[in-house]
Amino acid sequence: MSERNSRENRRRAIEQARQREARRRRRLRLALWGGVAVVLAGLGTGIGLGVTSGSASGGSPSGSTAGSASYAALSTLGTLRTPPPAGTLGPESVPIPDAPALAGPSAATAGQAIDGISCDTSEQTLFHIHTHLTIFVNGQQRSVPAGIGIPHAVATQTSAGPFIESGTCFYWLHTHAADGVIHIESPVVRTYTLGDFFDEWGQPLGPSQAGPAHGKVTVIINGKVFKGNPRNAPLGSHENLQLDVGAPLVAPETINWSITGL
Repeated sequence: MSERNSRENRRRAIEQARQREARRRRRLRLALWGGVAVVLAGLGTGIGLGVTSGSASGGSPSGSTAGSASYAALSTLGTLRTPPPAGTLGPESVPIPDAPALAGPSAATAGQAIDGISCDTSEQTLFHIHTHLTIFVNGQQRSVPAGIGIPHAVATQTSAGPFIESGTCFYWLHTHAADGVIHIESPVVRTYTLGDFFDEWGQPLGPSQAGPAHGKVTVIINGKVFKGNPRNAPLGSHENLQLDVGAPLVAPETINWSITGL
């Protein structure tokens, strides 16, 4: 019993240390962006922000309003189905859906560069943000599995469920838990897109398909309807992004980022 308690205490300590590190990185990132803004203002430099899939173009940290992306009001979708109850909180303090995965991580994602995204032996933190992805297929929820973007992922069992701690390498977009949180940890500042993430996942994405699911694909970002190819939907900081494949459409879910430490 004492040995089991000791292991549990170590797991809690790991989780608390990870949350402290996430807060430290967030403060560092804010400070870095403040310094960059001062330098650019002094130079009188303008930066054009573009949203493209699979390119290394410059991007906005907020992502959700970058470049030429346009949006429509949620009301344009008509009546929406009430979302299902949230699952239990996982190791990132984000609910894990009680639903099958849309698709498992791809064995073909083995460390090769994808859309200009490398797989590094350690996580990169110059540009570090998080997006939450929810998926529904014909009104039924599908989950985003842990280990996307982490070849040969190795999980650590925590009190709130498994958490991917290590693997062969880390792509700049990856998932640590089956809670839909996409970690964007990059050595360069650019706008990453849903197409980039699906390419790492090894799954197709377009206006009429998401992974193995076929049907009209509707993208909702922070309560607004994204107008354009789903591949070009930008991944922004603390963004609530939802994919609905087919019908009926489901009202968007919202993550309480303030309790996550992300």
